[in-house]
Amino acid sequence: MFLRIALGLVVASLFGTARGEDAAAVRLFDTGAASPAALAPEALAKRTGWTQVAEGKVDHAFKGDAVVMNNCLALALRKNGEGAEVYSLTAEGARLLAALRPIYDMLAKPVPYVKILKNAQGVVALEMVGIQFELPTGQPFVKTSAISGTRELRIEAPCRFAVMPDFFADDIVVDAAAIPADKAELPFENFLLHFVGNGEAILAAVSPDRDEDSLIELSGKDSQRVIAASTIPYGKSKTLWLAAIADKGVWHTRDIAKDNADKVLTLDWKAPFQAQWRVDWRLDDGLNDSWEMLIQLPDGKFDKPDWFGQSDRVGTPDWMKDNRKRWTTVLGSFQYPCWLDKEGQGFLQPLKKKLVFQGPALVYPINRVQATPLDRFTLVDVVRECLGVGPCEYVLDVEGQKKVARGAATCASRTKLNVIYMEKRQKEKRADVEKALDDVLAFVQLVRGRIEAYAKFGRDQIAWLEDQKKSKPELAECLTQMQAVLRRIEASVERRKGAIRPAEDAVALVDDFRKNLVGSDSPDALDRCKKITGALVNIGGAQDELVGECRVAVKVLRQRAGLAMAADPRAGDIAKELRRRTQAILRAPAGYEAPRH
Repeated sequence: MFLRIALGLVVASLFGTARGEDAAAVRLFDTGAASPAALAPEALAKRTGWTQVAEGKVDHAFKGDAVVMNNCLALALRKNGEGAEVYSLTAEGARLLAALRPIYDMLAKPVPYVKILKNAQGVVALEMVGIQFELPTGQPFVKTSAISGTRELRIEAPCRFAVMPDFFADDIVVDAAAIPADKAELPFENFLLHFVGNGEAILAAVSPDRDEDSLIELSGKDSQRVIAASTIPYGKSKTLWLAAIADKGVWHTRDIAKDNADKVLTLDWKAPFQAQWRVDWRLDDGLNDSWEMLIQLPDGKFDKPDWFGQSDRVGTPDWMKDNRKRWTTVLGSFQYPCWLDKEGQGFLQPLKKKLVFQGPALVYPINRVQATPLDRFTLVDVVRECLGVGPCEYVLDVEGQKKVARGAATCASRTKLNVIYMEKRQKEKRADVEKALDDVLAFVQLVRGRIEAYAKFGRDQIAWLEDQKKSKPELAECLTQMQAVLRRIEASVERRKGAIRPAEDAVALVDDFRKNLVGSDSPDALDRCKKITGALVNIGGAQDELVGECRVAVKVLRQRAGLAMAADPRAGDIAKELRRRTQAILRAPAGYEAPRH
């Protein structure tokens, strides 16, 4: 399971030591005078004329604006405002990240300007018309709860990039420069990230609810075009968290040209802390391809952490090589295209075949590793801390992301059996031979089962989309494009039909080996062994490539469905259903599907 660390108290302790004994606690202030506009960042540091509301006091009558702050965030509720402003607090100072505005169906029940619900060292909770805000000790997030008819939260956090993280496939990256419309809808699936400033902060909206429609609004032209705001609905939980992942260089972008293919690009960026850093590459067809950066070890070799906080080098020794050589069933052999050196310097090397990277590449910290400092946060950290361990694992579908392994790969089984027969030890090692045959058949059948599941998925979704065309003819062109993606599965199966051979052939080959070669010391035993194991490897290799191609097609469909909704809100229901169905088929992958490159 994900690495679990009690971050809050540790971070609070660290900041308390660095910035004063009371800096770790949550504190509530009255500014003494109402500000007509958002507070200047320096005002949060100077606090001139401010009065701290005594811990435990909940009947305070505010003369000015209410400001609650811990060591990570500040939240200002102004008399002249319509909601609240959120600031990040770092060693570089305070930064205004966003303005939060409740959207409600009716006027809320009248309450005092600010009602203090809780005022303790561990948490401060305040209520305004339509919304409650809660800020805990040592955490980089504020919890908001809808009350009195509030249905949505408008987040005004201007940025070029907004990202819908995807833990099963590739992120959806919304680039303001690429969207001409003033508004666009997105399927909200628990998270939406605003990449604020010039690499200084990521504002993450986190919710236990999904399958709602979020809205983004855009403004400006050319290089000044931005996503001005997002509006996110309160679902059944009536709860939404806003988390700040703030640090100098916590995200970075670099434009990639086609002629950069295979060139090593030194980024004008070093990772501010060790973590699992994700790179979202823009492809030449407008889609995105998500990769996790390798981390160079002191000996010059590379490591690649998996989703569960452990090294992913076991069983994949190619990642350990200092030349970053990698092989997958779909891409073949290539040099891994993104990495950090021993000093944390970032590098990119766009692929030279199969995938064409063109446009902005976006880098951000998605998960922690064992060396991540306790006072730094990644996306998975804030999701876990906001939702709690159990709900977080449910939302991220931790079980569904685990690779399924059964038996042993055909190439490994071939080596094992050929060596035994080469050494003429087949009688002595009869049990090992029997196990190798069991293992190779189990492996072939596992991958074949995944292929058949993908093929059925493709047929079923093509038929379902055809039905949708009849009820929504205005979407026919969009749905036909999605069917074309699904037909890639059918085309791949047809192209490799001869190589993978019928499922019964693998069983027949293993049965032949058991009947005629197990324990046999005939002069031609080795040759017959090599013939059968070679045939099994041919079947296994073709299957491995095919299952990888099937997975890529489903990942492309999943991303296209999300983007279709942004292009045409009328496709919303179909897009959300397709994304639900694609997640279901992508769960529990076989290792040779290369689910994480």
